[in-house]
Amino acid sequence: MYDLGVVHTAVHRPDPDDVAALSNYGTATIHEAMGRVGLMRPYLRPVYDGAKLCGPAVTVLLQPGDNWMLHVVAEQIQQGDIVVAACTTETDVGFFGDLLATSFRARGATGLVIDGGVRDTAELAEMDFPVFARAIHARGTVKETLGSVNIPVNCANATVNPGDVVVGDADGVVVVPRENVAEVAEASKAREAKEASVRERLAAGELGLDVYGMREKLAAKGLQYRE
Repeated sequence: MYDLGVVHTAVHRPDPDDVAALSNYGTATIHEAMGRVGLMRPYLRPVYDGAKLCGPAVTVLLQPGDNWMLHVVAEQIQQGDIVVAACTTETDVGFFGDLLATSFRARGATGLVIDGGVRDTAELAEMDFPVFARAIHARGTVKETLGSVNIPVNCANATVNPGDVVVGDADGVVVVPRENVAEVAEASKAREAKEASVRERLAAGELGLDVYGMREKLAAKGLQYRE
């Protein structure tokens, strides 16, 4: 059960240096480095080309067709935060536009991830305010029903706790638990170094069959070569 009608003001954020280290890596690398977990559903897409974000989450639970709590969450934003907005049920109306983006940026937010719709996308692109959303929809909202701020939420099938780090780019959005940020940044660094070595071998003409040691396993499965 969600705890409705509450704003938690204390968020334990990770070390900013660890967040900065994590920001050097893409969602695919981070997802793989964590053991292939943490991805949000692929329907969440950047609302303009080139949008990227990385930062600790302040979370908000919305009611369908109601963006009241986005105004409430603005008060809890600190510099570098990403607002992560979930909803009590599926909805795609335009919860967020350029006015809220202006407010969020003034408070220090560096992006929004929302399992719902947004509008004013041309203005968001001009502002270069990164938004990852379920839908783009011009329909507006009301301000009537309470949700909550800084509670655990389920956003696009990923659990997000306040202070977890969310990373978004053209490949999607991934969530890194707050307590694992430094570890995942190191694992991502190691994965990229390994991939650089593999890339050099592939560029030199080696086959993935040999680089990845696939031949024995393929033979064990019964693969045959015939002239």
